[in-house]
Amino acid sequence: MNDYDHLPWIEFAVGELGVTEAPGEADNPRIVEYHAATSLHSKDDETPWCSAFANWCMWKAGIEGTKSAAARSWLRWGDRVEPRFGCVVILWRGAPTSEQGHVGFYVKEDDSNVYLLGGNQGDAVSVARYPKTRVLGFRFPKKDEFRWPR
Repeated sequence: MNDYDHLPWIEFAVGELGVTEAPGEADNPRIVEYHAATSLHSKDDETPWCSAFANWCMWKAGIEGTKSAAARSWLRWGDRVEPRFGCVVILWRGAPTSEQGHVGFYVKEDDSNVYLLGGNQGDAVSVARYPKTRVLGFRFPKKDEFRWPR
């Protein structure tokens, strides 16, 4: 075990593994709760919710997130870091220059992929694989928000 194994936002994220969107017209109240951590306050589980999930995990850990439902908002949050367990990973979606994105927490990587623990991955909280070519950045809470040897 090391300090990376006890990141509070990751502990909350792991506890949510398996949360899924409700079928049909129904909405999972847990996903609606994630949305409450953003300024959008969406009331359904059809609105993209990866950033809402990341914000909710940070909020539960006592760390201020971006409060934005936009995944790319995380590019301006915290400190830029090299890939490390638990850091926030921001990906482009659609095209590298589009406004669309995806966000999740870094778990590991292989030669060509990063593995993220995140929300709205296959309509669920899960660990999913993404090509490294889609990565826009890696971020970590600022030093004054989370203390451990860096």
